[in-house]
Amino acid sequence: MKDETQAVLEVVDLKGYYRGTFGVVLGVDGVSVTIKKGEALGLAGESGCGKSTFAELITGTPLPGLHYEGGRVEVEGYDVWKLPPETLRKEVKCKHMSYVPQAALNSLNPIKRLKEFVADMLKERTGQRYSPDEAREMIANHFERLNLDKHVLDLYPHELSGGMKQRAVIAISTYANPSLLIVDEPTSSLDVSSQKDMVKMLIDIQREGIIKSMITVSHDLAMLRQLCDWIAIMYAGRFMELGKMDDVVSDPRHPYTKLLLSSLLPLEKWIKSQDLKSIPGRHPDMRYPPPGCRFHPRCPNCTDICKSEKPPIFEKDGRQISCWLCSEGF
Repeated sequence: MKDETQAVLEVVDLKGYYRGTFGVVLGVDGVSVTIKKGEALGLAGESGCGKSTFAELITGTPLPGLHYEGGRVEVEGYDVWKLPPETLRKEVKCKHMSYVPQAALNSLNPIKRLKEFVADMLKERTGQRYSPDEAREMIANHFERLNLDKHVLDLYPHELSGGMKQRAVIAISTYANPSLLIVDEPTSSLDVSSQKDMVKMLIDIQREGIIKSMITVSHDLAMLRQLCDWIAIMYAGRFMELGKMDDVVSDPRHPYTKLLLSSLLPLEKWIKSQDLKSIPGRHPDMRYPPPGCRFHPRCPNCTDICKSEKPPIFEKDGRQISCWLCSEGF
């Protein structure tokens, strides 16, 4: 990506596996990416491909069952997986990085007003005690800056619509102006009107410099295209293709990217007449991933080398593709 800007996030060969009585599931298996100041990365792929797992691993505190297996994650110079938990919690989270999970609507305490929730959050992050009214006063201007009425802070979660709760969580998560915001499926549980408000809010926090960079995980490519200037296509725990959003959408190079885009509603007027196509086969069981290129059992262009050897990452002009078909350039 853009070399002239400073790296906000650097991920090198990140691996994270689920371990349990079911065995070992390779959730993320060797992913690398650099995000620089001012960049917004969209992460797309089929369900189960590792998108949410990747987002959790970046935070340094994944849910139980998901284990960090190796690699490096640096957020503005902080090596997330080498920091003491207390330092990660107080010095990195919220200040340098904020994460809004897919179940963000359930993250608010149902028996506390939002201002009470914010007071608890501030105590957790800073170690200082604030009364609910003090917390309200501290965050009210930030809410209004994001076109949220500050009186929302006086309400309980059940008094808010789903869209309002989601936007309130985003507002609370960006209060400390984190350099990196990670949002997982921010519009998946919202109606069309609320989706529009959410997208506008995420655009505004980038334009106003409230955050420096953003990662958005979503199945909704149209939404990602509004928010992000780069996109990574993920499959079976690895990145298949990464590049500028418009380049990947208009000229996909990896066979999986081509099939994924052909299975979605087209974004361009000139291709709206094309029929939607499903991707043949099914996502592999990541307890027993296929050898070589993990997409080869479903790939229409599969060759012998695809079945036995993992393709390296071929790069040209910032575009990265993990496919043997690109071994002679693309």
